[in-house]
Amino acid sequence: MNSHPSHPRPGIFGRPVLTVAIVLAVLAAIGVGSVAFANRDSGKPAASWAEPTRSTPAPPASSSSREPVEESAADVGTVTLSATGDIMMSNAPGRMPPADGAGFFDSVKKALASDLVMGNLEQPLTTDTGTSKCGAAATNCFAFRSPPSYAKHLRDGGFDLVNTANNHSKDFGTRGARNTREALDEAGVKATGNTDEITVAEVKGIKVAVVGFSSYAGANSLLDLDQARSVVEKAKEQGDLVVVQVHMGAEGTDEQHVKPGTETFFGENRGDPMKFSRAVIDAGADLVVGHGPHVLRGMEFYKGKLIAYSLGNFAGGGRTLSRTGVLKYGGVLHVTLSKDGSYVGGKLLSTYMNSNGLPTRDESAERGRKLVAQLTKADFPETGPTFGADGSIKP
Repeated sequence: MNSHPSHPRPGIFGRPVLTVAIVLAVLAAIGVGSVAFANRDSGKPAASWAEPTRSTPAPPASSSSREPVEESAADVGTVTLSATGDIMMSNAPGRMPPADGAGFFDSVKKALASDLVMGNLEQPLTTDTGTSKCGAAATNCFAFRSPPSYAKHLRDGGFDLVNTANNHSKDFGTRGARNTREALDEAGVKATGNTDEITVAEVKGIKVAVVGFSSYAGANSLLDLDQARSVVEKAKEQGDLVVVQVHMGAEGTDEQHVKPGTETFFGENRGDPMKFSRAVIDAGADLVVGHGPHVLRGMEFYKGKLIAYSLGNFAGGGRTLSRTGVLKYGGVLHVTLSKDGSYVGGKLLSTYMNSNGLPTRDESAERGRKLVAQLTKADFPETGPTFGADGSIKP
């Protein structure tokens, strides 16, 4: 509301006050009520990409404010989740980001903001344990780590939960993996990904159960569909919503397309992304978030549930991840779900890794979103969503 109207208002004894009273009485008679502020307890802004109903117009969005906004009718009983692809913050001790990682996620913090912010942490947060998976004679082997203190950079960036089910979580052995969990716990960031692990986050009175999968020992297996179905069914008993985080698929610039069948990389079975994703949805999952190929991939809807096959590279601090061609692009996926799991709306915000490997918002070009739209059209012409000019995702 403009606090400095161009026309003076009449005094309290002026005739227009009667008119206002009549209007208010009419509004009360037809049931126009007050609106509540979203997520007041958490201090996070309400975030829903659902289109407003005609009877409840959404308030205009502010590009500069992080203050809570009023809920529309579509926000009530919904939760907005955001997710990213692969995150590496450094390769200690020699390849570190500027300022020791301070402000690492500043460029994308606003884009990440949602009711529950998730990412794939593809490295341990540990000191050198003396046990690296890459021996002196190893070839095509990469072991990465960031200091345990870097957990605070995730928290400062807004992350609430990270997946650790991937091929780098044990780069420095089981001790390194244990150190990671301790660092995350101390920073107040939840984690998921161990075998049979179900991590529940309660947001706006809605319980979101998150389960991580990969093709590696110690994690829920995307190769064993019976085990995958079982853990998702258990998650459904613990949460109102079930989100599957999965590290799947072959890697590289020539692996942008999704196709039926098993994918392999350097002789490793990286799963059948389509078969796995549909199996966990059949078992009760409401959203599947994929990562692992290090490139963006297309999306599709299956039984009304969104599958994002890969969100690409999000962060490669210390230049740990390649920034060549399509490898530099990623995105932040936002999905709004109702408590019963039905899809309400979504949006994809493009990112890229800058010269230091830091995640950077690609607001002017939105190259990642355009790439995902092209891949979706090519790979899922019947089941893929449409992408609006604003990045909105619609069945």
